[in-house]
Amino acid sequence: MESPAVAVEVAAALYHYHPLPDSDDRRLNQLGYKQELSRTLSAISNFSVTFSIISVITGITTLYNQGLSFGGPVTMVYGWPIVGLFTIIVGLSLAEICSAYPTSGGLYYWSAKLCGTKYGPFAAWLTGWFNIVGQWAVTTSVDYSLAQLIQVIILLSTGGKNGGGYEASKYVVILIHGGILFLHAILNSLPITWLSFFGQLAAAWNVLGVFVLMILIPLVATEKASAKFVFTHFNTDNGEGISSKLYIFVLGLLMSQYTLTGYDASAHMTEETKNADENGPKGIISSIGISILVGWGYILGITFAVTNIPNLLSTENASGGYAIAEIFYQAFKSRYGSGVGGIICLGIVAVAIFFCGMSSITSNSRMAYAFSRDGAMPGSKFWHQVNKQEVPVYAVWLSAVIAFCMALTSLGSIVAFQAMVSIATIGLYIAYALPIFFRVTLARKSFVRGPFHLGRYGNVVGWIAVLWVVTISVLFSLPVAYPITKETLNYTPVAVGGLLILTVSYWIISARHWFKGPVTNISS
Repeated sequence: MESPAVAVEVAAALYHYHPLPDSDDRRLNQLGYKQELSRTLSAISNFSVTFSIISVITGITTLYNQGLSFGGPVTMVYGWPIVGLFTIIVGLSLAEICSAYPTSGGLYYWSAKLCGTKYGPFAAWLTGWFNIVGQWAVTTSVDYSLAQLIQVIILLSTGGKNGGGYEASKYVVILIHGGILFLHAILNSLPITWLSFFGQLAAAWNVLGVFVLMILIPLVATEKASAKFVFTHFNTDNGEGISSKLYIFVLGLLMSQYTLTGYDASAHMTEETKNADENGPKGIISSIGISILVGWGYILGITFAVTNIPNLLSTENASGGYAIAEIFYQAFKSRYGSGVGGIICLGIVAVAIFFCGMSSITSNSRMAYAFSRDGAMPGSKFWHQVNKQEVPVYAVWLSAVIAFCMALTSLGSIVAFQAMVSIATIGLYIAYALPIFFRVTLARKSFVRGPFHLGRYGNVVGWIAVLWVVTISVLFSLPVAYPITKETLNYTPVAVGGLLILTVSYWIISARHWFKGPVTNISS
């Protein structure tokens, strides 16, 4: 008979080689999946990835021209908190569902479970494709905007548009874009512990960068805007034939809503996050909330350095019409006789956008990994494989290649490129709204809440979120210039409608016969 000591040693050995799953792994098993990714992310790491994807420096810098053109200071200063409030509402609804279903699939998995066996597969199919195409569009627009900013930095560094500076062609810009994506794919092929470090560095860079720029730029500028200008000036001189103030205000909101996207990343990272059913929702809400506060400060700080809107928007200025670049450049040039300080400040912005694109690829790859794990993508067996570091490396490179291919449309027509990128806002928000809609309709009584929930306010908050998405989908599909021509037409409804038609058609013709929604990968 074995001695008690030997029995303990045997038990310890068995425990070592067959560890009992912790609560996160058990919950994932209950949802139908085995743990394949490395679960090492803390709450702050999950938040950091999402916060750097939202990246207020990226969104506001990229679309500051839009805000200046349509309403100017009033639209940006007041539109930002309005959009922020409704974004928090959407985020709260998503966080509640994320707590109930903490998986990398995120939105499409939620739609499947909330709709049940009858409608679940189609709901998952529709949500999943809007989500993943929307994410690819986000990566495309972020990295392309970085390529454009690098082009502007080169232009200013070589003398500016009026001083014989080098203006890169669209082919050079697309090559820069490809190089950025290549670097992002390499970084995302590293173990998740490295990405966690870079994510936290990115979050710190975004916060510190905003505070440095919002204080430094108006401080350096020799001409400053008055408080009256910043808080009351409404710019109606948009050059697009639009005079209605309400219409102008609505079009100016795109800057805010484009910036406040991508927070579903916290859900896509839940299979790599500890205490996922609590930290995933926290990541969503905290990243939105802090982004709203930091972003508003950035808008206020930069706008206090705005004195001549037509000059900032003119394509004949030193930066070629890139408003924020012109603000930075002229602020330093007016005080020190040289715009070098402004170019360095643009470098701070460029690094933030680089981190944003890096984190965007991280989120893309996790969505592609999960969607292919359930057999929804062509070549699914290949894309959901993980390497020895438990990283879905094939999904990483797939996301980078698709983002490059999507940007190639800019070579043919900038209008076509802008239409495709519009999926980054409207398409992604439709993917956000679908599971929320199913939560407040089909699953209104059957929804089983997780540790984070909205209590009796869940349905009310959900309906407000859905109505907001419907509202912005209509508003951002309106014409942005008159008279309407093939060059001024807003192709957003064409792009989003085209995605809807393709997705539904493929479902009817083929996918309904073989796609059954989320598929368990736990062998019995």
